[in-house]
Amino acid sequence: MNKKGCSTKMDTKLNTFDWLCDIDEAHNECEFIEVQFKNTRKGYYRNSNGLRLEKGDVVAVEATPGHDIGTVTLTGRLVILQMKKMNVRQESAEIKRVYRKARPVDMEKYEEAKGREHETMLRSRQIADELKLNMKIGDVEYQGDGNKAIFYYIADDRVDFRQLIKVLADSFKVRIEMKQIGARQEAGRIGGIGPCGRPLCCSGWMTNFVSVATSAARYQDISLNPQKLAGQCAKLKCCLNYEVDSYVEVQKELPSREIPLETQMGTFYHFKTDIFNRLMTYSSDRNVLANLTTIHADRVFEIISQNKKGIKPENLLEEPQKKAQQKDFQDGVGEESLTRFDREKRKKINNGRDRDRDRDRDRNRGNRPNNNAQNQSQAATGERQSTGESGNQNRNNRDNQNRRGGERPNRPERPERPRNERSDRNERTDRPERNDRPERQNRPPRNQRPNRPQRPENPESSEK
Repeated sequence: MNKKGCSTKMDTKLNTFDWLCDIDEAHNECEFIEVQFKNTRKGYYRNSNGLRLEKGDVVAVEATPGHDIGTVTLTGRLVILQMKKMNVRQESAEIKRVYRKARPVDMEKYEEAKGREHETMLRSRQIADELKLNMKIGDVEYQGDGNKAIFYYIADDRVDFRQLIKVLADSFKVRIEMKQIGARQEAGRIGGIGPCGRPLCCSGWMTNFVSVATSAARYQDISLNPQKLAGQCAKLKCCLNYEVDSYVEVQKELPSREIPLETQMGTFYHFKTDIFNRLMTYSSDRNVLANLTTIHADRVFEIISQNKKGIKPENLLEEPQKKAQQKDFQDGVGEESLTRFDREKRKKINNGRDRDRDRDRDRNRGNRPNNNAQNQSQAATGERQSTGESGNQNRNNRDNQNRRGGERPNRPERPERPRNERSDRNERTDRPERNDRPERQNRPPRNQRPNRPQRPENPESSEK
C-alpha cells in the first residue's frame, strides 16, 4: 500500500481511508479534493485546472487574502460523500479553487510563517492578561503566505476582544482572525493518547461533538469518580455515549430497583445490577451491606408477583432443581489427542498395583515368624536327622506318583478378609501379651523324645 493511495497509517489527524484508490475512474470523475491544514482544519476545493493530484501532494489553494498551503488527504468519489457528511453543497460559491502544486518559493514562505507561530502564541497570551480578558489562547495558525493569522481561544463567557485585535494587529503586522473553540476541540487539535491506549477520538475521527451528561454513567453503573470519567479536556469522556443506548434498552426489560423484596427472612433492598447477565444483588439492610444475595431477574419478577398476592417466599434463592449440565462448547482438539486414553489406563494400572500390594501384605501377615517357632526349629534339628531316611522315601513316592500321571490335590485358597477386619487386627487390645500368657507344661526337648513310627506307603502307588 502506497502512502498516497490506500495507506491506513495515521500520518495526519482525521485521516480517511481511501478504499477506491486503485480505481482510476473513481478519481477522474470527481473535480473536488479534500485539503488539510494545521492539526484538524480541513477544507474542500475545486480542481478547476484538472491537475493530476494524489493523496499526500502539497498544493497552493485560494484564500482571503492571498493563498494558503495544505496537503491533499482525499480525492475521487469519496470526497462527495465527505462533503455530504459535512453539509457542504457542491453548487456553493464558497468553494474555492486549487491554484497549483506548491513550488519551492511557496514552501519557503510557508516554513517561515510556521516558525513564528509559537512566539506569537506566547506574546498574545501576555497581551490578553494585560487587558484582563477572561480567555485562553490555545493555538495560533499562520496562513501559507504569512499575511493572515488565526487565533484559537477558549472562553466560558462572551468576551469583548475588539481592543485585543487592534493590539495584535499592531504587534504582528498581519490580518487577525479570532475563532472560539471548546475544550474538546482543543484536545483534538493538540492530540494525545487516551486511557484506553488508543489515539484520542476527537483527533482521530470525531468531528461532531455531542454533550455528555452524568446520566450516561449512571445508566451503565459506572462509579461517579470525576478523575476516571474526565478526559484530557477536563470534560466527561465522549465514549460514555457510545453504549448508553444499549444499556437503556436492556434496562427496560429489568424489574424496578425501587421495589423491595419481602421474604420470611426479612426485607431485601436492591444493591447492584449486572445488566447484560440479568443478575441483581440484594441486601437485607438499606444502608449497610449485609446478607448479599444475587439472583436472576426472572426470580425477582416472580417474588414481586408473589408479594402482590400477599405471599412471602422462604428466601430469595430458587428451590434446588437437578438439571442436566449442558456443555456450551465441545473441544474438538481434545478428541483427536493421542494421550486422551492415558488417564484411564493409569487408573487401571494403579488399581491393579493396589490389589497386588494388599495381597502381598496379607500373605506376609500369615507367614509372620513367632518366637516359639524359632525355639521349635532349634529343637527339631535332631528329629529331622533321625527321620531323614523316611522323609526321603516319602518324597520319592510323591515324585513317582506325579510321573505316573497322578494329580496332587489342590490346596484350598485362604479366604481374604475384609479390609475393615484387617485394619481392626492391629487395634485389638483384649489379646494378652506374650509375657502374660500362662507357662506351658515342662516337656522334654524334641531331640530327647522317642522317634515316631514311619508313615506307611501309599497303597495306591504300590499297587500301580
